Amino acid sequence: MNLTLRQIRVFERVARRSSFTRAAEELFLTQPAVSMQIKQFEDTIGLPLFERLGKKIYLTTAGEEMYRLCRTIIQQLDEAEQFIEELKGTEGGILKVSVASTVHYFAIRLLAEFRRRYPKVHINLQVTNRKGLLRQLEDNDADIVLMGQPPEDHDLMSEAFMENPLVVIAPADHRLKDKHPVTLADLKDEIFLMREAGSGTRGSVERFFADKGVQIRTSMEMNTNEAIKQGVEVGLGLGIVSLHTVEQELESGRLAMLDVESFPLMRQWYMVHRSGKRLSVVGQAFKEFVRTEAGRFVKGMPAWQRPDSQPA
Repeated sequence: MNLTLRQIRVFERVARRSSFTRAAEELFLTQPAVSMQIKQFEDTIGLPLFERLGKKIYLTTAGEEMYRLCRTIIQQLDEAEQFIEELKGTEGGILKVSVASTVHYFAIRLLAEFRRRYPKVHINLQVTNRKGLLRQLEDNDADIVLMGQPPEDHDLMSEAFMENPLVVIAPADHRLKDKHPVTLADLKDEIFLMREAGSGTRGSVERFFADKGVQIRTSMEMNTNEAIKQGVEVGLGLGIVSLHTVEQELESGRLAMLDVESFPLMRQWYMVHRSGKRLSVVGQAFKEFVRTEAGRFVKGMPAWQRPDSQPA
């Protein structure tokens, strides 16, 4: 069979996503280009690889077998590429890092310093939400992922590398900004802006208030921290976000951080990769760099917000 690597990669992505459209988007191709590659693949094989039922496509028996073989081929090619990069050591090579949207506030500074130390390394950075990160881990599309608590039911290796304090933010002129501490009862009449369902931050917040037997009112769901910060700033409600996402706003006085009892909620940031993944020399160097240096790229909390200053 005279198959090309391009056809193999396009077929594998269409089969994985069960969608010509999504495959085209992820491969930065037009949908007609993807369709042409699949047609050429099928012409070479001499058998149909997909069947369409309604608006959905499904693999045929031949398609399922070819999908299994193509995934193996692509994995071996990736391992070969990684082996070549290992031979280059940290003087060159490619590092694929994906981070949660909350992490990118300090990840840019972190990666900038790593790049200064290893100027010949090419860094591919992807910023996405939790769902996107888990998909990239499943598809082995990232060397290392920086995120919140990873799920336990996935075949992943994870290591906590830094604390992630969740704090309550308010408009700069909020009535509670100078109260120390703000009780949970003080919040009963407040409205909160929340992250989308499935967000790690939202999960932690909901578990906290459920454990305390407190019900808070929410008015809007937003899928980015930027949207929450802007909504809080214009008075739409309070927000609960990672301290690492509001450093500039707190310094400039555009937002206030409330001294709420039992806050900050202390979570962790994790380095995550697939179990059994063979990290390149560059990947290992980055992992050690994050382990030892990440704390230098975030700023601390006010004294009244530090965990050791909270009342018993």
